[in-house]
Amino acid sequence: MDPAQQIDAYCERVGPELWAEPLNALTNGAFLIAALIMVWRLRGSGLTLGYAMAAALALIGVTSGAWHIWALSWTGAADVLSILVFILLYLWASNRYFWELSPLWAGLGVLAFFPYAAAMGWVIARLPFFQISGLYWAVALLIGVTGWALRHRSPETARNLGIGATILTVSITARSLDEPLCSVLPIGTHFIWHVLNGIMLGWMIETYRRHRLRGQSAI
Repeated sequence: MDPAQQIDAYCERVGPELWAEPLNALTNGAFLIAALIMVWRLRGSGLTLGYAMAAALALIGVTSGAWHIWALSWTGAADVLSILVFILLYLWASNRYFWELSPLWAGLGVLAFFPYAAAMGWVIARLPFFQISGLYWAVALLIGVTGWALRHRSPETARNLGIGATILTVSITARSLDEPLCSVLPIGTHFIWHVLNGIMLGWMIETYRRHRLRGQSAI
């Protein structure tokens, strides 16, 4: 695929102009706002990984904004890659501090995400409606299952992960309805995905921060 090829992937875009998706572009500010809030929340905590996740969150805002302004193949790839970076950082944090695994096992757990995502992607691709956002449904399921599994070990963290999974579920639903509802809602619903995801990803970092500051981790 030509990296400079322009792609029309969302309901709001009706032409090749740079600002053909104003709502989709501007609502990426939600990621930047959430990142700034979390940097402020993390101050004095010494949680370097938390700052790394906040930086990844800001990167999502920048790359997603570029994707919706230019709509080029390479900006779309950068958007997906930035999301993957956040996911992998959070998996490391979850394995290392929620489950208190050694660095080796935490790393292997991160690597296990790739076959998990491939397998779930294969399954979800065969389900009507869900295949539109296959990878993201797999992530929501993983967060929900992790929360459920932690319910006895760390009830508050489990509850907070459940909140995150719920917000993400609503967010993914909005993303998936963008094209199906386009004929009745010309602005689309993708911008809702941005706003809710900014809230959700900020909340996930906050969940990590609270867990670490409660001193529940033995590592």
